[in-house]
Amino acid sequence: MNKGIIMYRSNTCGELRLSDAGKKVTLCGWLQKGRDLGGMTFIDLRDRYGITQLAFNMETNAELCEKARKLGREFVLQISGIVKERENKNLQIPTGEIEIVVEELLVLNEAKTPPFTIEDQTDGGDDLRMKFRYLDLRRTPVRNNLMLRHKMAQQTRSYLDAQDFTEVETPVLIKSTPEGARDFVVPSRMNPGQFYALPQSPQTFKQLLMVAGLDRYYQIVKCFRDEDLRADRQPEFTQIDCEMSFVEQEDVLNMFEGLVKHLFKTVKGIDMQSVPRMTYADAMKYYGSDKPDTRFEMKFIELNAASNNVVSGKNFKVFDEAELVVGICAKGCASYTRKQLDELTDFVKRPQIGATGLVYARVNEDGTVKSSVDKFYDEAALNDWAKAFNAEPNDLILILAGAADKTRKALNELRLEMGTRMGLRDKNNFSCLWVLDFPLLEFNEEENRYFAMHHPFTSPKPEDIELLALGKLGSVRANAYDLVINGVEVGGGSVRIFNKELQAKMFGILGFTPEQAQSQFGFLMNAFEFGAPPHAGIAFGFDRLCSLFGGAESIRDFIAFPKNNSGRDVMIDGPSEIDQKQLDELHIALKK
Repeated sequence: MNKGIIMYRSNTCGELRLSDAGKKVTLCGWLQKGRDLGGMTFIDLRDRYGITQLAFNMETNAELCEKARKLGREFVLQISGIVKERENKNLQIPTGEIEIVVEELLVLNEAKTPPFTIEDQTDGGDDLRMKFRYLDLRRTPVRNNLMLRHKMAQQTRSYLDAQDFTEVETPVLIKSTPEGARDFVVPSRMNPGQFYALPQSPQTFKQLLMVAGLDRYYQIVKCFRDEDLRADRQPEFTQIDCEMSFVEQEDVLNMFEGLVKHLFKTVKGIDMQSVPRMTYADAMKYYGSDKPDTRFEMKFIELNAASNNVVSGKNFKVFDEAELVVGICAKGCASYTRKQLDELTDFVKRPQIGATGLVYARVNEDGTVKSSVDKFYDEAALNDWAKAFNAEPNDLILILAGAADKTRKALNELRLEMGTRMGLRDKNNFSCLWVLDFPLLEFNEEENRYFAMHHPFTSPKPEDIELLALGKLGSVRANAYDLVINGVEVGGGSVRIFNKELQAKMFGILGFTPEQAQSQFGFLMNAFEFGAPPHAGIAFGFDRLCSLFGGAESIRDFIAFPKNNSGRDVMIDGPSEIDQKQLDELHIALKK
């Protein structure tokens, strides 16, 4: 080893400036790219902190320059030299005013040519970059995502610590429960034929911590769900999990609205205003979704409501026979061409949306209204449409009809599509919303029984408890709340049941026999006999929060080593088979 370099590095590749000119420094990093200009050779040296240009002069040190020319991309280098002002400055990077005139060069490790370029705009596809994720993590955008995630976690802890929350780790090997998504299960070698489950959330443990008197708990915790994957789902994901004692819903909303404001201020430099609130009923009525994107208005208008029916009785069967006729007004879109309107019709008729068709009406510059169903509706009727929507000249009215729930769902998709087309869904614009008063229960027709919309430990609204006794289960509202940002549910929680009798009643409604309830949740029920305080909590999807703050569609971009859409880690090739000896120890016999 060259004895002249006595330490690995004196500085990083992102910190030297013009004020450092004349200093002798030692840097380490990876060779990003090299440029041979004949008499001079330049190398961009990269580490986590940035890029610094290295200069090699053929006239002053031909041997060193020749050595530099033979280096390959991603070689790991250590160099020592003098900081000098660059002649051709690059003001696009922080170190762009200086370069290092290299005096000593040591190759710490050679590298194969990487399968894709390690640059901001890479030539590697998703699958290839997932397979070589450790190389993808060298790219600045991906690394910046992890740094954002780190800062989000750091500021979450800072806020909650200041509010007297205590971080407590809960078990990873727990008992399987029948409600919710599928569990990942782990066989127990020491207890043949029995299995642990990986936690879908620490729900019961955080409630037990409240019984234990901890008062305020939080945890940034790994959770696991064996469910079909999408861009915003992974088999293992991270939650900011929280619980508080002696609180009501208002306390929780205020506390965690404070957390959200803190994160926006400290991570994004944005001063958020108070978060508005909306009931679940209004969210479904005006947006067709329990997680509406409120960056733009475009509320639903019902056209066949009993109080203001402006479409029925005109012999247009599609509207006359529909349970619901509902639409949106797209401001300034009356100029849409027939081709664009056909595209929207095809969009709503896609199987995953399921509408049978689309009716539209344009409000012309002169205020007249023309529709795709003019033969059924005269000028006066169409003017009633425009009045219902408060439509102005150059606006476009889009209407769907059919079964109420299905039609609202389809119109929600159309509303989001129009928001995207009109440029109203800017990822740098943030709109937060609390959605409250969800139904406590939802009926599953296939199984002919009710399921908890959130989980079995959610308390009904106090004023709705008597509806349980009357058997009006579908009318009972939950003391529950979701936080929505830009149409994405990022957090959800509820006031918990802390009374053993009410909890037993809830288990009964959900179809548990007393024996089943005792078998599955007896440890919690028994704990309630020893003085459970009123308590409530919330959990935030940490990966989703990070992706929203980072302006990305997929949470995978903010997870160091994510799984693909099949739940596989293509880098380590997992999941994988295990050998027969391990299976035998676990008393597992695989079906042939």
